[in-house]
Amino acid sequence: MESSAPALSFRPATGSDTDALVALVQSAYRGEASKVGWTTEADLLDGQRTDADAVAELLARPNSRVLVAERAGELLACCQLERRGERAYFGMFSVRPERQGGGLGRAVLAEAERFAREEWQAAELEMTVIVQRSELIAWYERRGFRRTGVLSPFPYGEERFGVPKRPDLAFETLTKVL
Repeated sequence: MESSAPALSFRPATGSDTDALVALVQSAYRGEASKVGWTTEADLLDGQRTDADAVAELLARPNSRVLVAERAGELLACCQLERRGERAYFGMFSVRPERQGGGLGRAVLAEAERFAREEWQAAELEMTVIVQRSELIAWYERRGFRRTGVLSPFPYGEERFGVPKRPDLAFETLTKVL
């Protein structure tokens, strides 16, 4: 049976996408809207996940690429990649909460891996995940990432990253050989 749904397409984000990207990222991680999906951080953090200045800064970096996933012109997901020598950093991964759980995230991750490997010749993808997000870490492990045990502190006191609801937040680095 042939699907009549328009194909998913990927493109680099531009400055005109900034407001839509901020709204997408915020909806995927914070506030009540994020609780529709399973990637929410709303039980761990309040406040913003990103803002227009931070997105604009990522778009302007020479070794950075923000990829957007669209279907029929509708922005559904995004991620940010940053070239770091033989590695590529993967972050700002966001899927609209009501679209989570249907394979869209897997498709975005696959495109990010393809881009990093083919366009930048990256040998490894690296990311950081809040250690308390065990279900999210497990999702990445099922996709070939491994936990490194390398922890970095949450930036307490810097509200541009959110307002923590608990005192023990930290990030763990995950890596995947491409």
